[in-house]
Parts: sequence; structure tokens; C-alpha cells
Amino acid sequence: MGLCSSTRLKDQVSDPQRLQGVPGHNRESHAGQHIHGNFAGQEAMSTPGVHLHIRHNQVIMDNGIVQVTLSKPDGIVIGVRYNGVDNLLEICNQESNRGYWDLVWNAPGSKGIFDVIKGTCFNVIVENEEQVELSFVRTWDFSLEGKYVPLNIDKRFIMLRGSSGFYSYAIYDHLADWPSFEIGETRITFKLRKDKFHYMAIADDRQRKMPLPDDRLPGRCQTLAYPEAVLLVNPVDPELRGEVDDKYQYSCNNKDIQVHGWISSDPAIGFWQITPSDEFRSGGPLKQSLTSHVGPTTLAIFLSAHYAGKDLVPKFGPGEPWKKVFGPVFIYLNSASARDDPRFLWEDAKIQMMNEVERWPYNFPASEDFPKSHQRGNVRGRLLVQDRYVSNDYISAKRAYVGLAPPGDAGSWQRECKGYQFWTQADNDGYFSINNVRSGDYNLYAWVPGFIGDYRHDNIITISSGLDHDMGDLVYEPPREGATLWEIGIPDRSAAEFYVPDPDASYINRLYVHHPDRFRQYGLWSRYGELYPEKDLVYTIGVSDHTKDWFFAQVPRRKQDGSHEGTTWQIKFNLSYVERSKSHKLRIAIASATLAELQVRVNDPKARRPLFTSGLIGRDNSIARHGIQGLYWLFNVNVPGTLLNEGENTIFLTQPRCDSPFQGLMYDYLRLEGP
Repeated sequence: MGLCSSTRLKDQVSDPQRLQGVPGHNRESHAGQHIHGNFAGQEAMSTPGVHLHIRHNQVIMDNGIVQVTLSKPDGIVIGVRYNGVDNLLEICNQESNRGYWDLVWNAPGSKGIFDVIKGTCFNVIVENEEQVELSFVRTWDFSLEGKYVPLNIDKRFIMLRGSSGFYSYAIYDHLADWPSFEIGETRITFKLRKDKFHYMAIADDRQRKMPLPDDRLPGRCQTLAYPEAVLLVNPVDPELRGEVDDKYQYSCNNKDIQVHGWISSDPAIGFWQITPSDEFRSGGPLKQSLTSHVGPTTLAIFLSAHYAGKDLVPKFGPGEPWKKVFGPVFIYLNSASARDDPRFLWEDAKIQMMNEVERWPYNFPASEDFPKSHQRGNVRGRLLVQDRYVSNDYISAKRAYVGLAPPGDAGSWQRECKGYQFWTQADNDGYFSINNVRSGDYNLYAWVPGFIGDYRHDNIITISSGLDHDMGDLVYEPPREGATLWEIGIPDRSAAEFYVPDPDASYINRLYVHHPDRFRQYGLWSRYGELYPEKDLVYTIGVSDHTKDWFFAQVPRRKQDGSHEGTTWQIKFNLSYVERSKSHKLRIAIASATLAELQVRVNDPKARRPLFTSGLIGRDNSIARHGIQGLYWLFNVNVPGTLLNEGENTIFLTQPRCDSPFQGLMYDYLRLEGP
């Protein structure tokens, strides 16, 4: 496939108002700190325009603040020049291994293929002083079957006047008569200079000086239970000796991945990946993804199976057309003077992120596949909860997660990975507003912290350009058949409220010592066998405390010979009266499962057949990857009165699968209801 001719659609975008809302270049904040970032208003209009330089095998976008060099026609970012540094990307890497879009794909039944996406056709979409937009397209035909994923892929890069950074998005298009395939992952990757970027920030309380990539080489580290996790035994910086490095320790929920990146101290420069919207991400707000990690590497993940497994791998069958826009995301650069604390660059990056969120959906991308604000619709309403065993009145769905996702069953949104999703959190009174929704058909879904189960509005909601939908008052009736006899945990789709032990002192990440996310320490699964070397966990209702006595994950126990065995936990409780002709209901909400099975027995641990079994469930791998939740499951178990005693009772929860130390369950919440 040959190189397309470069076309210039000059002056397609010339309205200065399209740049409104960009914050000031010279920000003075934090007691006199001078942070340099984006220009604003008339100041932006007074800055140099955007210039485009096309060479034989390169194309350069330059607005006088940032200069970005891309390979032509590949569309690989090979250079980012800023603040006197010729290239912020790793100059020791090959040009194809600096800034790129990639994916992992496979034909059905075949192994995954890693593919750095290289264009074969280059075009200038917009070129004027206000904006440059470039396109790098790779088209597919049947002569490429088996070699490349059957997608037309159009990668776009945008630079605006006065903007301290650049944008990127891509359009993936699969035609109906093309072959079946699956996508395991797709993302943007930037690999920065290891001699400059040593400090990483992904949240206010999750930032630190990081190891060098050299520290992960033989002789400087010891590989632990899987290749991603290493113990630093001889790092370049001796202060890091004895720490664990693992990229999964820096994962975040989709809803929290808005800005992350790296800081160089000499000179003081920040390199930030800003994602202003989740609409193009799969799996909903609690889906976890990678962010930044040792490299120094920063990622924008759009699709992945992490913390979910194959359920989050989109599978396209024969005759199935599909088109999706991923992004735009913003690569933001800022700098500070030598006398300033470089960590203030993080505070500035958060301000920039909020500005990008305010401007979403952007009005400057040229593709018709990216609808602007006036082409979208809005949905608002109020969600109430009706649970008469809690209150005779309606209960406001305080801080409920409410979203629009493609039509499906209740809860299907967490496994949905082909379309767009739009989520918000209701206020304390249950009122919600979901704005700037793409046209199409959706169901409205929700889940409410403090209540089990999933809400779905029965009617399909059709969003069309410029229309507002007022849903009025909606009522969610969570699963309930009787009064609560006892409960363990908090129904919030996480196991974080349970007992998370201290890590083995030989395998720590100092960032997470005395940190709310203590579950991100390495090796916590092995602590169960140390705490319960012979007998399993026993929890007594009315005596035990779930924050101290309920281990955060039911995992196998390691035996002396190195093999593992399944575990059985007990819940002991008393009943003053049992109506034997009626059933009780045991609700078990699971926060995560990894090749696990849940068996329930009542008052007879040796019963040949369990009262309930889930069968083999889950491929989240959250235990190994330091997550505290994955995909949510809710099991409702009928407990006949004939199995219960007046007086002492015991429920036995068995997880028998034990081929790996990482197999197991994380519970969200358990409740026994009376008849």
C-alpha cells in the first residue's frame, strides 16, 4: 500500500472562538509559584500561529510553545520539543518506540498479536494559524487478512494556537463483510527520557520518585511471582533498595483517570496525559486500567481486559459493522522556574484537566465522526430507592452512579465494550444530569452505594441531536424478601472495608505504607496462610468486626510442600426462632472473582452437595494485580428453614479452586434475610 498524496484543507477552522476557555500561560499560584502552561483569551491570539512543516519522511507541528515531530506516513510521535529540551521522548529508543497508538488483536481461536499502528496514508485535514489537524490512515483489505487487524484506522493529531501540548484521537472502522476478530487492548503510549523524568504523579496521594528502567534489569532486581513485579536489590538509587516495583500498583478506576504523568526536575517540566471524558472507555466507572509506570511510561488506555478478563474483550462476528472514536486525549506540557518546587506542576496539571473537562466535547476536531455539543443530547432526573425494610418512605439515591450505555440487561454495562457509555454521580438528593450524550439508543442504568443489585430503566432511551430528556422520578427496588438478620461489610462493590493486612516487610512499596490504598502492596494473598496456618477464618455475628476479622480475599492456603489447598470460611450466628416451612434468603455480593468457585453449605460442612455453587467464575486477576474490585456478581441463595436451627447455626463458604495462589474471591457484602 503506497503513500497517499498530502492534501491541505487550508482555513477550514478559523474562528478564534473555538479556542475559548484555554487557561493562562503564565499562571501565578501557590504563593508566588510561576507555572508555565496554556495561553488564554486575547493572549492566545497574540501568540504565534500554528505552523506545519512537511518533509520527506517527517511532519512537524509547531506553535511556538511546543514542537511535535511525527514520522510520515506512519504517524508515530518521534519528538516533542519543549522549553529548550530538544526531545522529551526517549532518544535512546527506536523512533517507533517513543509515542504511538497500539493494539492487541486476534482472529477467533488464535493467539493475540501486538501491533504498533503505522499509517500508510498521510493527509493534512486542517491547516491555518489557529489549528493544524493531521491524519495518518491505515486501510485494510482482504490481501492483509491474518497480517493486520481488519480495521480501517485513522489516527489524528491536533495542535492549537497558544496551546501547551497537542491532542490525539483515532477512528476505528470495521466493515460488515470483513472477517471476525477480537481486540484485547488498544491505547496510546508515550515513553519519556529516563535521564530526566523520575517523579510520577497519578493522584494527590499517589506520587513518588520512581525506579529507573535499568533497575528492572538482571543484576539489579529479583523477579517475583510474575514478570511485572520485581524486588529492587541493587537499584541505581540506593534509597529504593528493598522496594517492590509493579506497574499494577498504579492502576486506577476509569472515573479517576483524568490526569497523570511525569515531572522532570532539571529542567522543571511536566508531561501529562489528560483524558477529559470516559465516554469512549469500556466497562463503566469502576473498570480499572493502567496509568503511568516505570519506563518512564504514560498510557491512555481505551480498551483492556485488565481486572475483568475476556468479558471486556470485544468480539466481532461475521456481518458485524463497527465504528468507534477513541479520544481525543490531551498531552499537556508545563514548566516552572528553577527556584520553584517542581511538584507544583502537578497542581497546574489538575487545573488544566478541569479546563479540558469544561470544554468537552471539544469543538475543534474536524472529523464528522466526533459530534460536537449541539449534536448531542442530555438526560436528567432523580433516582429514589424503595426498601421498606429500611424505611417506609422513598430514600434518596445519594451519590448513586447513573449512566447511559447500550441496551442490555441490568448490570450489563460493566461487561459492555463496543459502544459508548456516559456516567455521572447523583447528588445527595438523588438528582442527576448526564450531558453531551452521543445520538443513539441506550438504557439508563444505576447502582446505589449502600444497596445491593443493579437498576435498569425498562424503556429504551433514544438520544438525538439537541434534545433534552427529563426522566422525572425513577424508583429502584433493590433485592429484598425479608428483614435483615445480619450483614457483613458495606455494599459498595469493593472489598476495601475488610481486613487488609500489612505486607511482608521484605516486599513493600513505601508509597502505600500508612496509605488508604494499602491493598496495593505486593504479596498480600500469601498473608492469609500466615494468619490462618491450619484453620480457616471463623466469623461470629455480633462478636466479630468485619474490618478486623474478615480477610479481604478468600484465597487458597499454601501448604508446606508448596502446593495449595482450598479454604472454607465459617459464619456463626444464632436464631431465636425458625419457621421451618419458609425459606430465608442469603445475599452474597462478590466484588471480584478469579477462576474461583463459591460453594455454600448450611450447618453441615461435609454435605456431599452444597446448597449452592456458583460454578467456575471470573478472570479478573485482581488479587495478583493489587485491585480491590473487579466485575460485580450478586448471588441470591434460598436457605430452607429445614436446614436451620433455633440457636446456633453455621454457614460454610468454600472456595475449592487452588491451582494458583491468585485464585479466589473478594466479597463485597453478605446479608441473611428472614422469611
